[in-house]
Amino acid sequence: MTVTHRVQATWKEEMAFDAEVNGEHLLLDAAPEHGGSGAGVRPKPLLLTALAGCTGMDVVVILRKMREPLRHFRVFVEAELSDGQPAVYERMRVVYEFSRGDGLTESKVERAVSLSQEKYCGVSAMLRKAAELTHEIRFVD
Repeated sequence: MTVTHRVQATWKEEMAFDAEVNGEHLLLDAAPEHGGSGAGVRPKPLLLTALAGCTGMDVVVILRKMREPLRHFRVFVEAELSDGQPAVYERMRVVYEFSRGDGLTESKVERAVSLSQEKYCGVSAMLRKAAELTHEIRFVD
């Protein structure tokens, strides 16, 4: 069975669109220098948000299955845009940040991140076909 996802973006005014995703609404807008009012999320950073959410959710599920005591976790995605038009992401870096105080087993964290990046995260798999995608794990106090 083929699964099809469908989103809808309805133009509101200027450069603003109301995007509907699974019944939830999200305002998309361009920066003022590009004709928008800056009132909503920009489309390219939203792509990075999808990457952070996809891999982050994978890591949470995997660490829970490993019975790791996860309490503090953040995912950052940093990306470099190309020069010229169309401006595309040439390099993306996913940074996974965990708290040392949670008592996590570092090897299990590394395994969870690796499984997400190499096996489970479909957004990572798609974006890897278009740009360089790397990751880093940080443990902070």
